[in-house]
Amino acid sequence: MTALVRPRDGRVIGGVCAALARRFGTSATTMRVIFLVSCLLPGPQFLVYIALWALLPSEKTATAAW
Repeated sequence: MTALVRPRDGRVIGGVCAALARRFGTSATTMRVIFLVSCLLPGPQFLVYIALWALLPSEKTATAAW
């Protein structure tokens, strides 16, 4: 498993679903569908998404060494 960071590529809104998909080895589309279906159930899914967006660090890009 990889570290839980929001990737630079593959983001749609905040990159949370893409980060979770990368972490659990599934596609980002599958994770987005799971999130949308879970929003039909009662619970704080949207608040958890916002919290993860705020708390997860962005993926660092490789910089050239000078």
